[in-house]
Amino acid sequence: MQNLRLPDDLSKLVETALREDIGQGDITASLIEPGIQASASVLVRESAILCGSPWFNEVFNQLDNSVKLEWFAEEGDKISPGQTVCKLIGAATSLLSGERTALNFLQTLSGTATATRKFSEAVAEFGVHILDTRKTIPGLRTAQKYAVCVGGGTNHRMGLYDGVLIKENHQYISQSMKSIVDQMGRRHIKVNLVEVEIEKLDELESAIASGASRVMLDNFSVSDIEAAVRQNNGRVELEASGNVDLGSIQAIAATGVNFISTGAITKHLQAIDYSMLFNLED
Repeated sequence: MQNLRLPDDLSKLVETALREDIGQGDITASLIEPGIQASASVLVRESAILCGSPWFNEVFNQLDNSVKLEWFAEEGDKISPGQTVCKLIGAATSLLSGERTALNFLQTLSGTATATRKFSEAVAEFGVHILDTRKTIPGLRTAQKYAVCVGGGTNHRMGLYDGVLIKENHQYISQSMKSIVDQMGRRHIKVNLVEVEIEKLDELESAIASGASRVMLDNFSVSDIEAAVRQNNGRVELEASGNVDLGSIQAIAATGVNFISTGAITKHLQAIDYSMLFNLED
């Protein structure tokens, strides 16, 4: 897997998660006799794509940087039921206090990466890119978008601040998609993506004429997507979106669109089942 840049807010996110769980202190762990050392193994209970180890590591780095961790799989690896993916050695109280927060990150991000890999593999023969959306868990956007890349997907814009997507409501208010694009030029706004959403095939020519570099075909039927690809004839990038699932994605990919975006990989989240099993050290 390619080397991916970790999000800048990783440490802050872990800090927030630990504060949320531990608060003023782990009362139950404080009842354990201090000084006891333990080892623990993290097992996965189902087939998955491993993702989230940097967050897992950071949990214990912030709690107790003397905890030793050894990973037996890497980010993006396919892992199997019963496989041990990680071993930890350190103070029993530290392992106990960090267990749930660390596993929460691992199960959530592995769930996102696993879903994305299923979608990506389903369309691999067509050369289309699977895009995420802004339909992410609040507070976990950068982490989930990292997980999408681990799973073989591609990030759409991160938020409202790094790309322009002119949707139906923007057009309703302004009365013209082209006027919004022209406003960008007058205000010297430069972004990596300028995209227009359309809901009917007869809007395609206006969208292309607006100056956008990509047109989103929202909730188009497969036959209308095919017609849009023919009519566009390579002039702009085309993105299909709306109610995309594993049952429909291959037919959409076969139309020749450049991108397929789906919120399912981040919002229809099925966390991966991991367990942490403890042993006392001699």
